[in-house]
Amino acid sequence: MIVVTGATGTIGRALTQELGGAVRAVVRRAEQGVELGCDYVVGDLERPESIPVEPGDRLFLNSAQWPGFVRAHRAVIDHAAASGAAQVVTVSVRGVTPGSLLGFGLHGQVDEHLKASGVPWSILAPVGFMQNLAGDVDEEGRIFGSYGGGRVGYIDARDIAAVAAALLTRPVGADAVHELTGPAALTHDEIAAELTRAFGRDVRYVDLPVEEAAAHLERRGMPAPAARDLATLMSQLGDGRWATTTTTVADILGRPPRSLREFLG
Repeated sequence: MIVVTGATGTIGRALTQELGGAVRAVVRRAEQGVELGCDYVVGDLERPESIPVEPGDRLFLNSAQWPGFVRAHRAVIDHAAASGAAQVVTVSVRGVTPGSLLGFGLHGQVDEHLKASGVPWSILAPVGFMQNLAGDVDEEGRIFGSYGGGRVGYIDARDIAAVAAALLTRPVGADAVHELTGPAALTHDEIAAELTRAFGRDVRYVDLPVEEAAAHLERRGMPAPAARDLATLMSQLGDGRWATTTTTVADILGRPPRSLREFLG
């Protein structure tokens, strides 16, 4: 059995569809499971015993972040290992470590725990999602950031789900981190141009120094420490660490990942 946590999220929902509903979804409320139209259980990552992992099962572990994220994910990994899971597949972020800023560091902590757990594992390590780009555009058609001219190979979350489906249905392979990107790394000026074409209205990228970007985020309601960290993180991503693309999606799926233009339609 393939057990899918985060089944109502962007990746989890696409994964369930990729697998034709042949999964056991873990949902917070029964009506969510009914809406998914597949086998489901009501469970909570903060109660690892509620995650129905049996010997030989394969677990997809993913969720949004909250203050108890690391503790809960570690506990579910331990539960899967003790239950005899055949494999755990998780979603992380490309290049993170336990000391990375914000949620990146939380992913890094979970990754390290999984690698030491003794259960066979695969870590999906994508860059940013194409699904999030439109939400970055404000009411005046601006995208603010501190990426500079750095390039990012944004990926369609559906391609992440497709890779997860392949890994969960093929014979369990060697433990590995799979770095996932789209087919091209674009600057944010180039991304704005693609959004302009798709939306039929002008979108432009406004690059700010870290201090100004942090102040902008604060004005939009983000607490000052988080705003500073996010602005710093954007500048770090703009230094080239996400500028290269990988062939991982094509290597696993036998097809290239969707481009931003294909995603936007």
